[in-house]
Amino acid sequence: MNPFSVSQLSRCEVLAVSLVAFFCFFSGSSAVAGEFRGKVVGVLDGDTIDVLVGRTDGAVERRRVRLADIDAPEKGQPFGARAKAALSTLVYSQEVRVVDRGSDRYGRTLGVVMGATGEANEAMVRDGLAWVYRRYSSRADLLAAEAVARGERRGLWALPSPTPPWQWRHDRAGTAVLGVSQ
Repeated sequence: MNPFSVSQLSRCEVLAVSLVAFFCFFSGSSAVAGEFRGKVVGVLDGDTIDVLVGRTDGAVERRRVRLADIDAPEKGQPFGARAKAALSTLVYSQEVRVVDRGSDRYGRTLGVVMGATGEANEAMVRDGLAWVYRRYSSRADLLAAEAVARGERRGLWALPSPTPPWQWRHDRAGTAVLGVSQ
């Protein structure tokens, strides 16, 4: 004879499903994040791409993906154009796999982008074309890649004192508020 009655099993099942739903809903998006594949159809700068992704209903959608954990020089900043060109070489017009790490305040997917030659996020840091975005990441592999790039003076690390993009954006925002022309 089964020691559990049908009503007890139902309560246990309901409790289990409720707990799973609770943790999925209230935990960060990375806990329920997945991945998707698509073709890169645009490279906006050194850390942002557009990916065409097929949906289950047969339609295709364009997703803007911000490479997670890194920050590349901005347009108009030293190495900004080189960073964009390097990311284009790595992924443009290629099929990629994006590990979805949630979204940023602008609605872009934060992703780890895997192309034919490996992880684009890591390659950008390794080649000295992006900083590890320490405010949002502490990935040991990226920090190590940045240290090597800096030590070997690769890319932007060849400059005497490179300005991180977050500082460059902050400085530009301050001068815009003061009405100083750029």
